[in-house]
Amino acid sequence: MKDSILSASNLVKYFHEPETFQVLKDISFEVKRGEFLALVGKSGSGKSTLLYVLSTMDTDYEGKLAINGNPLTGKSQNELAAFRNQHIGFVFQFHYLLPEFTVLENVMIPALKMRRLSREEIETKAYGHLSTLGLQDQALKLASKLSGGQQQRVAIARALINDPSIIMGDEPTGNLDSKNSQLVFDIFRDIVAAGHQTIIAVTHDEDFAANCDRVLELSDGHLLK
Repeated sequence: MKDSILSASNLVKYFHEPETFQVLKDISFEVKRGEFLALVGKSGSGKSTLLYVLSTMDTDYEGKLAINGNPLTGKSQNELAAFRNQHIGFVFQFHYLLPEFTVLENVMIPALKMRRLSREEIETKAYGHLSTLGLQDQALKLASKLSGGQQQRVAIARALINDPSIIMGDEPTGNLDSKNSQLVFDIFRDIVAAGHQTIIAVTHDEDFAANCDRVLELSDGHLLK
């Protein structure tokens, strides 16, 4: 049996503008190490809000969150930022690459921030991820010169650079055509199959969700059983 990598207990979240509204309602679940999990639900169901709580980027919630056995509720912003950089990789609907930097430089940024390896070691590692994703020949191009599908693959390489325990995706295929959506899904599946990462992805893509290991559905802030 795979062990738990993420534990969420009794998560409650309110928005207070323009008026108080409860968006997450007593949500509890666990994610197993090496699992490929989809979070689904209609717009406004709370799935993206939940992802941001799980990612530690939103700390204004009730309940408890632990990742890799580390209790994260109540930690300082600096502690959480350091934890995210080491343990969590992010892939969003929009790639958020820096257009004035090369592909290689974009991939290297999170590792340079961590300062755990030398610049030369980070560069070698970045080239390795780009090669795996079929982008080694694009490494020295400006990120702005790549196609949308290529840019999203660069974003995945960037998410992988620090060997995170979990990759969290917010509509990672939402801005792609069907061919590139399938390519990104296949990359995620290969990442999980390699045995090193867990993936939690919010998606509206029914095909994407149907092929994940498990699907959690939210409705009006509740986790459906």
